[in-house]
Amino acid sequence: MSLESFRACIGRASEPVKNEIEKGAIRKFAEAIGDPNPLYRDEAAAGGRLVAPPTFSRTLDYGRVPGLELPRAGLIHAGQEFEYFRPIYSGDVLYCHTRLVDVFEKQGKLGRMVFLVFEMEARDQDGNPVVRQKSTVICREAGD
Repeated sequence: MSLESFRACIGRASEPVKNEIEKGAIRKFAEAIGDPNPLYRDEAAAGGRLVAPPTFSRTLDYGRVPGLELPRAGLIHAGQEFEYFRPIYSGDVLYCHTRLVDVFEKQGKLGRMVFLVFEMEARDQDGNPVVRQKSTVICREAGD
C-alpha cells in the first residue's frame, strides 16, 4: 500500500471480536514466558479464577482494520504501551477491536519508513474497558 492508502485508513476500526479466556491458555502463556507465579497456574492460589499475566492481552484477537493490507515482509515492531483497568481472569469474555490512529513517514539509514500506530482495546461483557494498548509498527516495504 502507498503512504496515502495507509493514511486513508486512519480512524477505521475492526468489528469487535469475542475472546473467551480459557485457563489452559493462561497456563500455557505463563509457561511460555517462564513465569512461575502461582496466580497464573493454580486456581486455589488465585482465589478460584486464574489471573492472566499482563502481556497475555497481546494474544487476544483484535480483528483487522477494514481495507488495511500490511505487507508480509518488512514489518518491524517499534513499540508497545499498555493501560490496564483490571486484571484478565479465566472465564472472562472480552470484546476486542483495533483502530488505526496515525500514519507518518521518516527517512532512515536504509530508506523510507512508514510508521503505523494502532490502538487496541478489550472490553468486558458490560462494556467496561479491561486493557488498552498502543502499538507502533514500521513498514519498510511500503509502496509509493
